[in-house]
Amino acid sequence: MKCPKCNVDLVPEVRHGVDMNLCPSCKGMWMDAQELDQLENEAFDLGEDAKGTLVFDAAPTTQKCPVCAATLQRFNYHAYALEMAFCPNQHGYWLDADADARVLELMKDEERGYERSVRAEYQWSRTMQRMRSGSFLTKLKDLFR
Repeated sequence: MKCPKCNVDLVPEVRHGVDMNLCPSCKGMWMDAQELDQLENEAFDLGEDAKGTLVFDAAPTTQKCPVCAATLQRFNYHAYALEMAFCPNQHGYWLDADADARVLELMKDEERGYERSVRAEYQWSRTMQRMRSGSFLTKLKDLFR
């Protein structure tokens, strides 16, 4: 496989415990969907549904898929300011140099935000249950008597 940017042969490498193909020139990397998912799971282990949508909007690039030569589509990863490209024929994703580390950071932040949201919903639910309890309503009515 050739790098979509440099046209240099990609070299198999393991980064963050994930097999991928790295460009020795620009340090970009090609990952299939399973490898990208595995990278995300290094930092985010709350399940696929909690990750959210990967691609919201895409635009064509001038780069070609190293597997099928289809025009890669550019997108912002999970709507963050991290640009990636994907093969429309689902062969994989192109990440620029060190984007794998940024994916890990974003997934860690996403997991913390998700956990915080779940805790907030639980606390709000408990508060609403207490407010609906007879003792609370009785106290509230007594205030206005």
